[in-house]
Amino acid sequence: MLLPVPSPRRLAVLALGLTLLLGACGSGAVPTTFDLTALPGAARSGAARRSIVVAEPVGLQPFEADRIIVREPGGSVSFLGGGQWADRLPRLVQARVIQSLENANRLKSVSRPGDKVAADTVLITELRAFDINAGTREAVVDLSAKLIQESTGTVVAAKVFQARVPVAEVSAAVAANGLDRALSLVLADLVVWINAGG
Repeated sequence: MLLPVPSPRRLAVLALGLTLLLGACGSGAVPTTFDLTALPGAARSGAARRSIVVAEPVGLQPFEADRIIVREPGGSVSFLGGGQWADRLPRLVQARVIQSLENANRLKSVSRPGDKVAADTVLITELRAFDINAGTREAVVDLSAKLIQESTGTVVAAKVFQARVPVAEVSAAVAANGLDRALSLVLADLVVWINAGG
């Protein structure tokens, strides 16, 4: 049995309807992507003493994503709409720690675990907080750090670095800026601590 062939006008109407339908499916607002910044460079002061491997930070499941986290007064955690990080948060923080240490110009080498570069020390970190506290209107960054001697696996030093930066409102752009500033404070203390030997 032969089926009737649609007229050119009917085909045009069907194509237009399909185009509008597909457009509606993909019309969701694309979140703005935000990056984190490393500390600026510095002139070398003294001979380079050590080489270090910077492991990717570990953290609870919400920190594994690329989303900006808001912590409500009751303790619940949610993702802030309208914004996201440029990469998974642990990988992004790892990259900025490495860049900040390289920019400080005090170490022989700074590398990742997969780089197969011999190192004296391994930096292990944990993201304990990297979120907006909606109750206090603060960007909160807590980073636990351990320096481990590569040859023995001995913990040489350990410290928790914390920073709180006020934010005017809980919006994607303001939150990202506040968290970037809080991380910069943590990175400044972390770099000094590492260069001093922990």
